[in-house]
Amino acid sequence: MSTQAQASAALAGAEVISLRDYQAGLVTEVRASLKAGRRRVLAYLPTGGGKTRVATAITQMTLSKSKGRVVVLANRKQLVHQFAAALRAAGLDVGILQGENTHGLHHRVVVASIDTIHARNCIFGDVALFIIDEAHACAGSEKYRALLFRYSRVPCIGLSATPFARGLGKPYPELRGPLFEDLVIGATVQSLVDAGHLTDLEIYAPSSPDMTGAKTSRTAEGEQDYRQADIEEAADRPELVGDILRHWLKLAGGAKTICFASSIAHSQHIVEQFRAAGVTAEHLDCYMDDETRADILRRFERGDFTLLSNVSLLSEGFDVPDTSCMVLARPTKSLTRFLQMIGRILRPAPGKTRALLLDHSGSVERIGHPFDDLPLELCDGNANKAGSRKDERKKSEPKPCPKCKFVRDAGVHECPKCGFKPQRQSDVEVADGELVKIDRKAKKPATPDRKQHVYSQLLQVCRAKGYRPGWAANQYRAMFGVWPRGLNEVTATPTQELLSWLKSQQIRFAKGREKAGVSHGAV
Repeated sequence: MSTQAQASAALAGAEVISLRDYQAGLVTEVRASLKAGRRRVLAYLPTGGGKTRVATAITQMTLSKSKGRVVVLANRKQLVHQFAAALRAAGLDVGILQGENTHGLHHRVVVASIDTIHARNCIFGDVALFIIDEAHACAGSEKYRALLFRYSRVPCIGLSATPFARGLGKPYPELRGPLFEDLVIGATVQSLVDAGHLTDLEIYAPSSPDMTGAKTSRTAEGEQDYRQADIEEAADRPELVGDILRHWLKLAGGAKTICFASSIAHSQHIVEQFRAAGVTAEHLDCYMDDETRADILRRFERGDFTLLSNVSLLSEGFDVPDTSCMVLARPTKSLTRFLQMIGRILRPAPGKTRALLLDHSGSVERIGHPFDDLPLELCDGNANKAGSRKDERKKSEPKPCPKCKFVRDAGVHECPKCGFKPQRQSDVEVADGELVKIDRKAKKPATPDRKQHVYSQLLQVCRAKGYRPGWAANQYRAMFGVWPRGLNEVTATPTQELLSWLKSQQIRFAKGREKAGVSHGAV
């Protein structure tokens, strides 16, 4: 019997948790990190990879080797009850510390709401281990940090499918070190898909809102994302809502679907459109009482209706494996939010051969394919480092096919879904019927992030070469047709792509001035 099995069997009435190889490997590496003297270890597994099973196995080991208690922390009521249910299913006696639902605090395992702990100023005197679910939230939460400061000597294991929030590795004097000292990686999304533990994904990108000029603000995870007011204004338009229904009817074939909308009103408008077309649909939001929400979720799980629409309520803790389609109607720039939402449809289920993402938000083209390599290293809170890590992730540049809207890599000429081969006509891909013109020359979309990056590179070239201050602005205008208004005066290392473009500009300018005898050096 393995060490984990022996430890589990030592607990009377507890089920021996069976772990997959990568889960057992993660447990081993986390324990090794703690034994090496680290107090706070962050464990990464993609959504659907089995973080709760890993936590259950670690809980059983801790109880068998220590007289102290295990306290599991979560930041949502739904997550508290889900985690408690999973631990009880393994035969453990579990108490809950969450608002009016508090009970069984004498048990050696307590699942607690961080909000309740903070509000009641709860103090634990016999904790052997803290486990934090969705631990990426710690970076932006004073409540979590206050608890970790108070119990800085107690081992803590964080669990997350998105461990790249800004500040997860930031040093604090109260901790005499970083918030989390080590990141242990259990598996990647692609490896779990290849092994059949997650479902492969097909992506279609029909219409999307125009986010030009939309402002951004910092999320709790330290990422920049669109302001809520700008999202609502851009996305909740009748023509876009109608397009969601039209493409769902064409591509989803009545599959069980979850929809992420930009606002409550937007979600309700989507549900109205689907119902008018004879598709059973329900809306869910945080203002409904617990009983109503639970009833809607139960009926969706049973298959009583087809589409469940919400804003962000179901981005964490939602687990209905036979949900095979997602409509993403909420534009985002946040990698964390993007992956949390998409993770809802990747769990396998009987008869489920693939998951389908209908991206009506422009997020795939903006952020990249969900299976791309992630920036799996703890961020120390440095803004420049966080930005460079995000850029490093974007290895693919997915583009929608002009004919069927299936998302393929930018370098793939023939669509693998419909066989469409775009013809080069004035540098524009044109397809009959639907669709949006896509500039073949633009290897990257001219998003605000893209424009800022180009301008920052131009500033670096300008300063390195000693050009006049207006040079960078003029080059920017030559590329985008507008002046760089509202952009930050920060520099970035120029890419070979930009240097090649500048060289072509200089050659073109030199040829135009050749008769006047003017020459210019290369960049």
